[in-house]
Amino acid sequence: MTPREAILGKIRSQISVGSDDTTRRTAVANRLSSTPKGVIPERGQVAPAECVDLFCQQAEKVHATVDRISTYDGVAEAVSAYLRGRNLPQSVRMGDDNRLEAIDWSKTPNLSRAFGPSDGSDPVGLSHAQMGVAETGTLIMTSGSANPTTVNFLPETHIILVHSQDISGDYETSLNQIRSQFGKGRMPRTVNMITGPSRSADIEQKLLLGAHGPRSLHIIVVDD
Repeated sequence: MTPREAILGKIRSQISVGSDDTTRRTAVANRLSSTPKGVIPERGQVAPAECVDLFCQQAEKVHATVDRISTYDGVAEAVSAYLRGRNLPQSVRMGDDNRLEAIDWSKTPNLSRAFGPSDGSDPVGLSHAQMGVAETGTLIMTSGSANPTTVNFLPETHIILVHSQDISGDYETSLNQIRSQFGKGRMPRTVNMITGPSRSADIEQKLLLGAHGPRSLHIIVVDD
């Protein structure tokens, strides 16, 4: 008997269930094969055109800054302008996301880009969100070389792009879309949900930004 079998055997004996309990096995199989929905808050149940406005409002409530631009052609200038406005170096760390690669970075020759995971020495990270959630102003990030997870947490400033068409009203809709994009049972290893810059109020109930991640979060919403 393996350690796993021994542990499961003790659990079965405690709840008086045999290893051949077909009823429980059927219930588990049915649960895994379907994706039942829980209660969905009303806040995010708005028309698609209103989702982006709600997303921006909710993101700003949790200390993120938001910039909206009309097309991806304006991304390079928007990133560079944000860095200048914050007196930050014209340098970003990013992954190999094809949406970032398709941007014409030649418009900002002074802006340098480093690629791959961050080792903690990068002041600014640049990522592209998989989805946005309007009800809380949350960005959903999927792990992988396209957008390394270390870029989400190690740089003190994080700039995240999100396409307006990828912003939905609620978490359930966003996660269903991610499942359909990757395929059922093929979700990425890590899915991070980012709502504003890192913060904590554990010490004397005083809000501290950058407690366990970026001190500043800037969101660029691309409308088309």
